[in-house]
Amino acid sequence: MSIQQEVSAIVGRVLESRDITHVVWVAAGGSFGGFHAANYFMERESKAIFSSTFTSNEFVLAPPAYVDEHTLAVICSMRGTKETCEAARTAKELGAATIALYVEQSDLTAVCDQKIAYESIALDESRVERVNSSIALQIAMALVNQLEGYAEYETAMAAFDVVDAVYRKAVAYARPLAHCWAEQMAGEKTIYVMGSGPAYGSAYIFSICNIEEMLQIDSPTINCCEFFHGPFEVLDKSKPVFLLMSVGRCRKADERALAFLERYGGCNVYVLDGKEIGLNDLPDSVSEYFNHILFSPILNNVYMRALSKATSKDYMTRRYMWKVEY
Repeated sequence: MSIQQEVSAIVGRVLESRDITHVVWVAAGGSFGGFHAANYFMERESKAIFSSTFTSNEFVLAPPAYVDEHTLAVICSMRGTKETCEAARTAKELGAATIALYVEQSDLTAVCDQKIAYESIALDESRVERVNSSIALQIAMALVNQLEGYAEYETAMAAFDVVDAVYRKAVAYARPLAHCWAEQMAGEKTIYVMGSGPAYGSAYIFSICNIEEMLQIDSPTINCCEFFHGPFEVLDKSKPVFLLMSVGRCRKADERALAFLERYGGCNVYVLDGKEIGLNDLPDSVSEYFNHILFSPILNNVYMRALSKATSKDYMTRRYMWKVEY
């Protein structure tokens, strides 16, 4: 059974047991950012199902009033982060149906009604269609298709069959580019990351997880659509900026930001274009929703690793995480 078939069957079981009017995507850190693609799809394609994302602790401390037996809570944690397990218990107490996305069994899988194992994005052998962001997007697509009908569902599921091959080709393309970028960035204390729309989640994860958590370098994330409402005032010829150029309807915002960066920025502006990493190899009718699916593993496994090597910083070391009470 393919992962697409497994996901569709689990969504079907949930819908057989109750009417779903809301879906919440709950996680922490990179797992939280990984839900961006699914939520972006739901907000653009579903007319009847309300969708929202929550960080785990926020969901526990201030759960939304609408969460009840008509809510599906999709909750993700690789190994069972404490706040995320508590969020799963909160969702269950409020009556929601729950699906756990996990790598290792934990309290999360014990609490949730359904569970789907995923493969870590950080491992080279993991298949892209089986990482957490891909499975979440498949859940979103199956949910909309089974409740409302999604005309491009079969096209999207077929795209998941080929996306791993597209990713492998993109890795080979990006490695020499990432090496040059990393050598240039090695002495920088701050690296701004920009993206919008379907690529914003990848920009967010690259900032907070790859650059800040793993390499301890300051990295603000800027939405290209918000760039001209404040952040562009810090731009000068020396500022390091990493821009994700998405494929889809929000690309116009990225192009507008790029035009300004080219005019007022300098040699430290770097652009990674979705068209160059293979999004154009996917059908136009669904490629917009695969921005995150391709950008995130390339940023994690190519660009972050290159910067780690250039800075002689072991990306598996931490200053506080897993070492002190927090």
